[in-house]
Amino acid sequence: MLKLALIMLAAIPALAQPYKIAIIGLVHAHYGSNLPAILRSPHVKLVGIAETIPDLVNEAKSRGAKDIPFFDDYRKMLDTTRPDIVWAFVENNRHLEIARECAPHKINLIYEKPLASTYKDALAIADLAKKNGVKIMCNYQMAWWPANLEAKKVVDSGVIGKPWRLHGIVGHGGPGSTGPSRFFFDWLTDPDKNGAGSLVDFGCYNALWSLWYMGRPQTVYAEAIHMRPQTFPRVEDSAALMLHYPTGINIFEGSWDLPRSFQDLEVFGSTTGADGKLTRGSVYMTRQKVEVRAERGQPSEATLTPLPPEQADPISFMADAMKNNKPIEGITALDINVGVVEIIEAAKESIQTGRAVKLK
Repeated sequence: MLKLALIMLAAIPALAQPYKIAIIGLVHAHYGSNLPAILRSPHVKLVGIAETIPDLVNEAKSRGAKDIPFFDDYRKMLDTTRPDIVWAFVENNRHLEIARECAPHKINLIYEKPLASTYKDALAIADLAKKNGVKIMCNYQMAWWPANLEAKKVVDSGVIGKPWRLHGIVGHGGPGSTGPSRFFFDWLTDPDKNGAGSLVDFGCYNALWSLWYMGRPQTVYAEAIHMRPQTFPRVEDSAALMLHYPTGINIFEGSWDLPRSFQDLEVFGSTTGADGKLTRGSVYMTRQKVEVRAERGQPSEATLTPLPPEQADPISFMADAMKNNKPIEGITALDINVGVVEIIEAAKESIQTGRAVKLK
């Protein structure tokens, strides 16, 4: 009987152990909304946080990390904890530095958007990922919204025709400069650490939508506005993008000067069939809903369904990709986010020269 019991016990698959995850930096304010999810996720175990700013350390402890080891040196943390995943909440211009430390040790990475502060850094990060066989994900809030996925599904169905014009507006009233948020404000308004101002902060969402729906544009034109130079003396607080395609144009706005939060997208489609019949329509998306309108008809609201558990949040998505050895796909994937930084860099050149920039 004992022998049979041992055989049966051996046949039971071992319970999957959670992946070890470590956090580098807390100066990116997005850590605040993601830390609780990390702590309660069954897929990961938080083994360390690297941060040197006492105010941020204390804030993280108050958010539930009081029993988590803190480190002054993230390299020491990597050596001590040997994580499977690192989530970096640091300045954009430090993303490459962290990839150089993590990728050779086979540590998978999650960055907050955008992938990097410069196109050169974005290409180098992609090269490190491919050479070392690690997964790198660029996190966007809208990646986990049912509305965002449903809008794309509706457009892909062809019900409004082929997309030829996107109009997006992303923004809010601007970053805060007091309390713990001041550390975020300090680097977000630094043209080197962030890469620019609102053009980077919100233009990356717009560039991502453009690539996702219509692919790589031919030319990029941009304008920057300094509405509040006394608050943002070093960077623009509003910016507009125009992305040109052979048969379309996308117009986007990103601003720190809006009266409330926006992350809205409208997609216009048009197709002429073999019978000469013209199909036109639009899809309008906010975080809460998706409206579909054909021609001049009344809008109908699409049904939003919860995303599958493995696609519902960044941790589950990364853990599923690691467990099943799947590539990171969709709008958090590496290649499309290299393209995002390419567009933003072209936009910065356009602002400087006053001309549209042709992508090479």
